[in-house]
Amino acid sequence: MEDLLQYAIRYARDKGASYAEARYQEDIKEVSLLKNGAPEITGLQIRKGIAIRVIVNGALAFSSINKLTKKDIRKAVLDAINSAKAASRKIKNPILLSDEKVFEDKVILKPRIKFESIDPEDRMLFLKEIDNNMVKTIETKGAKLPSRFLNLILMDTIKNVITSDGANIFSHIPRVFLEAFLTVFHQQKGVLQRFKEVGEANGWEAVERWNLIETFNEEASILVKGLLEAKEAPKGIMDIVLGPEIVGLVCHESSGHPQEADRILGREAAQAGETYLKPNDIGLKVGSEYVTIIDDPTLPNSYGFYLYDDEGVKARPRVLIDKGVINEFLHNRETAKVFNTNSNAASRAVAYDKEPIVRMANTYMKPGEYSFEELIEDIKNGIYMKFYQEWNIDDRRFNQKYVGSIAYRIENGELKEMIRNPALEITTPGLFSAIDAVGKDLKFTAAICGKGDPMQGCPVWIGGPHIRLRNVRI
Repeated sequence: MEDLLQYAIRYARDKGASYAEARYQEDIKEVSLLKNGAPEITGLQIRKGIAIRVIVNGALAFSSINKLTKKDIRKAVLDAINSAKAASRKIKNPILLSDEKVFEDKVILKPRIKFESIDPEDRMLFLKEIDNNMVKTIETKGAKLPSRFLNLILMDTIKNVITSDGANIFSHIPRVFLEAFLTVFHQQKGVLQRFKEVGEANGWEAVERWNLIETFNEEASILVKGLLEAKEAPKGIMDIVLGPEIVGLVCHESSGHPQEADRILGREAAQAGETYLKPNDIGLKVGSEYVTIIDDPTLPNSYGFYLYDDEGVKARPRVLIDKGVINEFLHNRETAKVFNTNSNAASRAVAYDKEPIVRMANTYMKPGEYSFEELIEDIKNGIYMKFYQEWNIDDRRFNQKYVGSIAYRIENGELKEMIRNPALEITTPGLFSAIDAVGKDLKFTAAICGKGDPMQGCPVWIGGPHIRLRNVRI
């Protein structure tokens, strides 16, 4: 395959490209979906092809092909060349790429238990066991689990990225992901919902380690308890402790997305929204000194793991917010050149027929020094919001709302009764500035981050420790 990629690069340069990039990508995806206890889908999908990007006369163009012959590659290259030439007649500012150190490397994650060694029927039986146990657990408490959705996805991704300036990166990364959507119902108490995702860059051994049968039994128990026993949530100005799952969501949505450089330049406005940040906002204070948010693709076995991005740039931890101050944006080589900096390896594509764009990987809040008990010990009147049931955020990533599913009242430093659906509405700077203590219990949740047109659902981790906010409105 490498020979075909090198051929594409040479042919593009011969046809006038000042820069050329060829990426082979193969995704082998197996899906097992159980809906309300009944098998819905058991399927295998294999997608593979070559992506081409070129710069001609200052214009960047993309094409892709799934017929892997030299004849078809020449056609794909010419399609990109012609598109770039046509676009170059209209552009005002030519596209340039940042100068980066190039690498030749291989990144191969070898699973202990390969996906193909687990029979599809056994995977479905495994999901049924999880489902049956949850149903029984909830029914013994007098409620129902009428709607539940368990989706298990196993994926192997093979990539080879070659660029005309010398990068040559091969990677083979397995990923496993489970998403669950549960709705608990009681005739008098109504409904309570829970959305849970787990994922890693690993083999089937990750599933065994997750201990999902016990994990989802615990989820079912706490959900039904929350539905049947939770009291009305208090309202007003008070302190609140947020759980790691919510903190991860905050980091992803309120720091990661608004700090994507293409969004800052206005290029995402039509597809995924805008940002409250401006190009010159490096150094802007948006939170307290306790807030440091990092996006790190290199975390071992993380769901968003990679060591080189899809432009061949070597990955590193990106410190988005450092002690409450905007520290860096997420860049590919194109946006880095505009900002007169270097790429921090944020260029990702989810399939061979998708163009690489600026993306997050694993976004989290740096842990602090507090135990959970220390976070709540001096709260006289407050809330602990452990999980969320609903959230939304505006296009500029400024105004946001989180509604708790599992939450507790805090009184004089102690957890009291469960409360139902407390709602936190707040701005991004307001949230980050209200944080006065950060826990030491860093935890991650898997997620699929949506961005682009056509949409690209990208594997990521979101995470953080427990955090405390002072004097916010519930």
